[in-house]
Amino acid sequence: MPKEHQHYLEWNGDRFRKWAEGIGENTAKVIDSILRSKRVEQQSYIACMGLLKMADKYSPAKLEEACKTALSYTQSPSYKSVSNILAASKDTEPENTGDSTDTQKNNTNGITRGAGYYRRK
Repeated sequence: MPKEHQHYLEWNGDRFRKWAEGIGENTAKVIDSILRSKRVEQQSYIACMGLLKMADKYSPAKLEEACKTALSYTQSPSYKSVSNILAASKDTEPENTGDSTDTQKNNTNGITRGAGYYRRK
């Protein structure tokens, strides 16, 4: 195997399971499910790596909650289902733009409405 690919030899199911247990119980269950989903375990390593790397993008707590939600839907969730749950939760989080203080500072006569007033809720 070329030197560039030899680091893949370090990957194994136990390593992914231990990494997932460090995040939480539900994440460990999802990783175990993904590892058992393929006939050859090595075929699921990229999905496991992608799922566990989501903790860097979102947070370990959010990943754990998404895995818990995915497990409530099915006993064998996939990388895609957890990814969709995380993306949907990111879309529903309210943005903190601070428009209420901006409108109070710019609103000297009490009549003018700012962009925050017209935003859909």
